[in-house]
Formats: sequence, structure tokens, C-alpha cells
Amino acid sequence: MKALRFGRNAAIAVIAVGALALTACGSDNATNAPSAASSASGPAVTGTLTGVGSTAQGAAMDVWKTNFASANPGATVQYSPDGSGAGRKAILDGSAQFAGSDAYLKDEEIASSKDKCGPDGAIDLPVYISPIAVAFNLPGITDLKLDAATIAKIFRGQIANWNDPAIAALNPGVQLPDLKVTPVNRSDDSGTTSNFTDYLSAVAPEVWTDKASGVWPASLKGENAKGTSGVVKTVTDTSGAVTYADDSAVSGKLGTAQIKVGDSFTKISPEAAAKAVDQGKPVEGRNASDLAIKLDRKTTVAGAYPIVLVSYHIVCTTYDTKATADLVKAFVTYASSDAGQKAAADSAKSAPLSKTLQDKVKTALESVKGKA
Repeated sequence: MKALRFGRNAAIAVIAVGALALTACGSDNATNAPSAASSASGPAVTGTLTGVGSTAQGAAMDVWKTNFASANPGATVQYSPDGSGAGRKAILDGSAQFAGSDAYLKDEEIASSKDKCGPDGAIDLPVYISPIAVAFNLPGITDLKLDAATIAKIFRGQIANWNDPAIAALNPGVQLPDLKVTPVNRSDDSGTTSNFTDYLSAVAPEVWTDKASGVWPASLKGENAKGTSGVVKTVTDTSGAVTYADDSAVSGKLGTAQIKVGDSFTKISPEAAAKAVDQGKPVEGRNASDLAIKLDRKTTVAGAYPIVLVSYHIVCTTYDTKATADLVKAFVTYASSDAGQKAAADSAKSAPLSKTLQDKVKTALESVKGKA
């Protein structure tokens, strides 16, 4: 993929004219900028934008922040990757101006958001699509075939060794080691966990009897670690360990599983993730500007990879000032644009939003406004 060139056309997509002073959603703790900065294409937004949330978005967020600041010299985006649950909490209590979340807002969270985000509350805007890898540390093995039931048994502790007959039956000819399986889960409230357990509960309900949740079932034994980087490091350091993590974080000696879809197995890839998202439908009963997607985990479409996350920027529909609203709109416009999506794909192996989704995000942002 060609290196990103965030030039005149991409910069235009994030321009808001004038000198902007920023205040936080529901508070006045953001930085004021003394004057507008100019880029090659005209006046640029200025101020400091604060976000909290998804660790899966980490690599994409790093490049988004850098490129946005380059096009808008007076603007800074601060992002703390504390997990999706922490991000949703921060937007709801007004301590952040946007949240990164791998799970869309629950109905009760939307109701709660009206306290800080105005009568229309907060909305979910998709900005990042990525497959979740089932990643493992098996000496000499980097590719395995697994189905949902087998994955569920592995993470429930019902399969204790890697040479278990259930794994062997799916992988004829592979010399599986007589090695203990060590499942590793997220210790924090995680959108990745929510998506992973949503897949297991939908496709293997006879084995995965817990409801989908961002919090790992307390009844299940195994190792745990905080954040995407935490679980990946634990598995990398532990022979026989296995976890679920955003594919952008999986590298080195770790292998990844092909997932059974219908009668065949699908390798993990951005294209396969995008194909799975195409099978999803809008979540019902939401604000017209809310773009939450209900994924079809049971899809049998060849080439679709169903263990996928759609990560959102959750923003208020009403901010204290127009300045805050304009800066939020400018940043999310860039992240969801062709330039922003190419940058994320290059750095994080994510799947670009479709043109249809990009246009929907752009239209939804028109509903974001400031009180003054």
C-alpha cells in the first residue's frame, strides 16, 4: 500500500474556518487556542481534543493524531487507550469529548448520555474495521483451522491440551504438540471481548452458554492481562498460550487460526473482515444519526471472517460550544475519510470503511452542534 500523503484534498475534508476555542463535553477544561492556524489549503482548526477508549484502535489512532496535527498545526488530539468500557464511561460522565469503542452504546447508555450530550444524546460512528485474531504460541506452528465450538471449548477450559482430538480432527497432517493450553483473556472491560463472546454465543451457543459481554466470565479459569498489548505479550511469553486480539497487534512467532464459515475455512485478512461487515444491518430503534451495526456472526458467505470488530468514535450530538463541536467533527471527518482509512489500513492492517459508510458518517456529523 502506498504511503499516506495527507495533502490538499484530505486536509480540505477536515477544515473548519476560524479561530476555535475548545471546551470539553459537559465541562470547560479544554485548551483555548489564541488564533487560527493556516495550512496549505486554508484556515485550520485549533485546540485540544481529548478521547479515551479502545486499545484496538491504538495503531490507527497514532497515525490519525499525527496526520491531523500536520494538517491543523494548532490542533492536538490526546487519546488514552484505556479500553472501550473506560471510553464509554468517559463520554457519559463528560471527562472526554469522544470515546473509542469496539462495542456500540447500549440502550441504557444512550439514555444516560443525554445528561452530558444534549437531548439527542451520543451517537456511534464507525471509523475502524478489523478482524479479531485467535492467536496462539505453538512452536513450529503458525496456522491452524478451528471452528466456533472448538474455540469455545478452548477458552472454557474444556480442551486442556493442543493435541486434543477435536483440534486434531480439524487439522489432519499437523503434528500437534502434547502441550497444555493456556487461554488468556482481557482483564478490563473490552469491546474486543464483547465482539469475541458475541461470536461464540451466536455460533456455538451449546458450548458458550454465557451471554456476550465486554467483561470476561468470572467463572472461567485462565490467565488474563489488561489491553490488547497485555494479552499479546502474555501469549508471546507463554508456550501453549492462546488469546483473542485485534489482528494489528499480532506478529512475531504467534500463529493465527483460520475460522470455519459454512463448509470452508477463512483466513484472517482485512478484506475478509470487510466482507463480514457487509452482511451486517443497522441496529434498530436508534437516532437516525447513530450508525451502530448489528453483525451477522452466523454468516455462511464464503470468504467472510465473522470474528470482526467495528470500532466506533462515540461523540455527543450537542457540545457546550460550537468550537468543540467543530473540532470533533473535523477529526472524525478525517478519520473516516479515504485518507484516514488508508492511513489506518497501512499502519494497523484494518479494513477501510466502504464509500457508503464514509458518506453515512459524513451525513451523521451534520447533527453534531454546539450550544454557543
